[in-house]
This record gives sequence, structure tokens and C-alpha cells, in this order.
Amino acid sequence: MADLTLVLGGARSGKSRKAEALTLAAAGALPPVYIATAQAFDAEMAERIALHRAQRAGQGWVLREAPLDLAGVLAEAPAGAAVLVDCLTLWLSNHLLAGHDLEAEGQALRAALAAREGPVVLVSNEVGLGIVPENALARRFRDAAGRLNQDLAAQAGRVIFVAAGLPLFLKGGA
Repeated sequence: MADLTLVLGGARSGKSRKAEALTLAAAGALPPVYIATAQAFDAEMAERIALHRAQRAGQGWVLREAPLDLAGVLAEAPAGAAVLVDCLTLWLSNHLLAGHDLEAEGQALRAALAAREGPVVLVSNEVGLGIVPENALARRFRDAAGRLNQDLAAQAGRVIFVAAGLPLFLKGGA
């Protein structure tokens, strides 16, 4: 899928900023759609979500929230509109904590992306560069995120890794 871009990076690497810029650059006559996947499980996360909402206010984004039904929200986005999904690892952890079938959710996401008309930019954390987590849940998450990133990288026309705010193009051109 040539209109699919996967932007990977670590925490605070600049991946979301890069993905937002790519999405705004790809936006045509329709306003860009920002699909946020975070859930506020605690006060600190609620504060982060409020800050992100405030930062996007007035910038022309159509904000949709999809902590679980990402495939459904993608299908509802207007055909041709540029779409940003931030972020897949939060979406994945929401499903993991809910006890959902991660493979089935990944398949539904990949099908929704294949059916999508218009540019899509996905943000995901690269979690495989650190040490092996000490607990089973964290290892399951790391492994599922790695598989999801590999599957989406294969489907994407462009893959970018961001470190220290600098993009490294792994697949496709600048």
C-alpha cells in the first residue's frame, strides 16, 4: 500500500511530530483526521491526553478516539482524507489488557488499512531495542508489538525510524 507510512521510534524520539508533519503535508481538500488511541487509566495519562487535545485544537484536525475499535474508526474516516493514527502500541496494550485476541485485532487492522482510500500515517513505538522484560505480560507485549510492526512495515510503502528527532528512511523515499 503506497499511501501507508509507518513511523517508528522510541519514547520522546520525535516520531509523533514527524508523523503529524507528514499527515498535514499529505492533506488535500479534506481536513486531516487524527485518530488517538490512548486511554486515561490514571491522572497523569488524563493530563497528557488533555495536553495533546489542547495542542491540536485550532489546527484543523478532525479528532477521533479509538482505544479499541481502530479498524471501525478507520473505515468511518472520509475517503481521500489523510489519516494519522497515534499510536499503535497504546492501541495494542489496550487490547492486551482487555484480554482480546491480538492476532485477530491485527488482522482486522491490516484489512481496514488495505481497504482505506487515502494516505494513512501510523505511529508505533519500537520496543525491541532494550533489555528482555522481567515479567510475562511485558514480554508478551514486546513480542506482539514487534510482530505488529513487522506486519505493518511489510504492508507500508514507506517506513521511517525516528531517533533524536531525526528521520531514517528504512523503506520508500523521503
